[in-house]
This record gives sequence, structure tokens and C-alpha cells, in this order.
Amino acid sequence: MTSLPIVDPHMHLWDFTRQHYSWLMDRPLPSNAAGDVEPIAKPYGLPDYLADTAGYDVRGVVHVEAGANPAHALSETTWLQEVADQGRLPMALVAFAALNDPDVETLLAGHAEHGTVRGIRHIINWHSDPARTYSARDVIGDADWQHGYALLARYGLSFDLQIYPSQMAVAAQLAARHPDIPVILNHAGMPTDQDADGLALWRQGLALLAAQPNVAIKISGLAMIDRQWTVDSLRPFVLHAIDAFGPDRAMFASNFPVDKLYGGFGTHYAAYDAIIADFTDAERRAMFAGNAARIYRLAVDI
Repeated sequence: MTSLPIVDPHMHLWDFTRQHYSWLMDRPLPSNAAGDVEPIAKPYGLPDYLADTAGYDVRGVVHVEAGANPAHALSETTWLQEVADQGRLPMALVAFAALNDPDVETLLAGHAEHGTVRGIRHIINWHSDPARTYSARDVIGDADWQHGYALLARYGLSFDLQIYPSQMAVAAQLAARHPDIPVILNHAGMPTDQDADGLALWRQGLALLAAQPNVAIKISGLAMIDRQWTVDSLRPFVLHAIDAFGPDRAMFASNFPVDKLYGGFGTHYAAYDAIIADFTDAERRAMFAGNAARIYRLAVDI
């Protein structure tokens, strides 16, 4: 059990009375690349998160949009701003916007009016395997999607980038063209293809993204790929991600309650703690809390 302070830069809440989440509420549940989500297909509020993290020194969190109906994107932000305003835990928000929507700027402006919003996520993972893809086609190279991406700078918003390794080269080019948009790669770059070619593509993609100083990485979600994970099975992925980006641009995240499907909060954090046991105290503190607080502009004492 780590005694270090934690700023959790990737967690989710959902209220089934406020927004509709097809992936959690439709019956039968749709197939999901993350696995069988039935155990978490129920409301999950801040008290539930606080119960799951009891005993840990969580100083703040970043709520990442949780797959609500796109029509409810602004409603989700308004609700989460209300949760944040209750003051139980310092909170920043990463909201949803489909960057290829012709009217995306109106939504970005609406999100930006909320004081806790720091960035946007639009999940664009595309894979040729229908069981692994999150989107019907690969949109990252489309002109309309890239136009929406460019608008983030106008509103001072970062971008949470959730893609697969095959999309990383284009993403790195985009990050280079827009150095004023901070980019946070989600879930360690999601190395879903674990054969030699797939892992090589992941390593090459991380190198391209890490070469851009405005890109950071969140280490989380590996259990969605390695569902029988152990500390030893995670170690090479965690250490390679840190090696690529450096301890000043890597941060550990819970991805709760999704990663709860594959272990308790403490189980995940104990694994990360063990894997980086040989790092300096300053580096460990940065990866558990300091980097997240800085990158997401969360005013917390570390």
C-alpha cells in the first residue's frame, strides 16, 4: 500500500438519472472492448469512488467523460461541475466533444464556461478487428476532425488522446503542428496487439509522441488488455512508458471504476508502487500526484 499522495488523473462517475450511457444501461449490454462491464453497470457517484479509495491519500481527481450520449455532453459537464462545487474533493474535468461535429465550437465554448473544465476527450480508437474497435472508421486524419482539434487552443483546452498504436504517427504529427495544445495519451497507448509486430508499433508510436514536448502519458487501463495481469506482466509496459516520456511526463491513474473489473484500487496502485520502487522519491511523487496536478492545472497541495 502506497503512502504517497495521489492525484488520480483518470476516473469516472455516472448518474443514470442525469445522462444516458448506452454502454452501461442498454439491455442487453453492447459488446465492449474493455470486457464484460456488467459488474459496473450501475450508478457510480463520488461517495462510491471515495469508498473505493478509502485509506489512500487522494488529494484530487480528474474526471474524464464517461461515454454518455453525445447529446448529453454539456449536461454531464454541468452535473459534474455541481459535484465539484460541493468541495468534497478537488476535481478537474475532461469533457466530451466530437471534434468532427460541424457545430463543435459551440459545445467547446459551453464546456469552457465551467470553471473545472480543463480538456476534451473524443475516443477515436480504431482497429480492423470489430471486437477491438471503438469507432466505425479511423477519423484522426480527416480534415474536419483536425479542424475541430485545432479549435481547442482557442479555449485553452487540452486533449485526452485515446487511440491505438496504428494511429500514433498521425497523432504525433498533429501534436507537432499544434504545440499550444497539451496532449495526454490515455491508458499507456493501449497496446492491444501483443504479438511482436504489434508491440514494435506501440514502442515506435510512443517514441514519436514522446518526441513532442506537449505530450504526456497516463499509465492506466492496461488491465483492459491484460485481464489476468500480474505485477510482472505489467512491469515492461509501465517501465517502457516511463522510459519513453520520462518521470516528469508520466502519471498513474486508476481508470475507476472500469479498472475495478480487474482489481481493487489498492491492488492497482500497489503494483505501480512496486514497479517504480527504484525511482527517486521526487520521481515517485511526481508520477503519483505532481505531474497530474500540474498538467491538469489542479490546485492541490502535494
